[in-house]
Amino acid sequence: MNEVMFLITVLAYLGGVLVTYKVFGKSGLYVFSIFATLLSCIADLKCINVLGFPTNAGMVLYASTFLVTDILSEKYGKKSAEKAVYYSLAAMLLWVIGTQLTVALTPNVNDQMNSHICSVFGFAPRIFLASMAGYIVSQNFDVFMYHFIWKKTGNNRTMLWLRNNGSTMLSQAIDTVIFVTLAFWGMYPLKVFLSVLLTSYVVKASVALLDTPFIYLARKIKPLRLGEENSENSNNVDEDTAKEQVLLEA
Repeated sequence: MNEVMFLITVLAYLGGVLVTYKVFGKSGLYVFSIFATLLSCIADLKCINVLGFPTNAGMVLYASTFLVTDILSEKYGKKSAEKAVYYSLAAMLLWVIGTQLTVALTPNVNDQMNSHICSVFGFAPRIFLASMAGYIVSQNFDVFMYHFIWKKTGNNRTMLWLRNNGSTMLSQAIDTVIFVTLAFWGMYPLKVFLSVLLTSYVVKASVALLDTPFIYLARKIKPLRLGEENSENSNNVDEDTAKEQVLLEA
């Protein structure tokens, strides 16, 4: 059953990236990145089995953020992709502060939810720190590697699959090692920990492969006028990327 839900989840989240992009443009991608990083911090607390191997429920959602930064890199440039990373980090920081303030409040005698809230949010600082470390390192590497491959292969649209998958596969490996180690080391027996580490990467790598047609679709999408890039004073591509494309075409 989880295998079917895995495919449904992949299609839902990757499709969600395209829908928010179509409706809200670049701003929609920023919103989705923030949403995905926040919800994955909670979803990662749930351990599930996929094809008989343990992993965390937030892996697919978190992996979808790499599609977001790749779309931003492809269509708007390196600086726009970096903004998504730092917007999401700021949101996570505010979220963890808010959750800990909520946990610190003393419930009244009629409260029935405090123990459940504390069970989830009480673990948040460790998950947050693990997510923050993995996210900032891997996402910045993803943006760097995406443009590195772009420069090496030239401004060739047919090589989009290579810069998308090449950057994401490597950055997902970095993220998996950092996040799983910081978040779950000592929580599980070594055998289970290594299984979670391996399966988490396999899940993320699978999502990276499955998101290839989605980034090709994203190239063809023209956002509705709700998207900020349709305004008269807005540029589609940042200055550094515009210069980069000129050099590649020369």
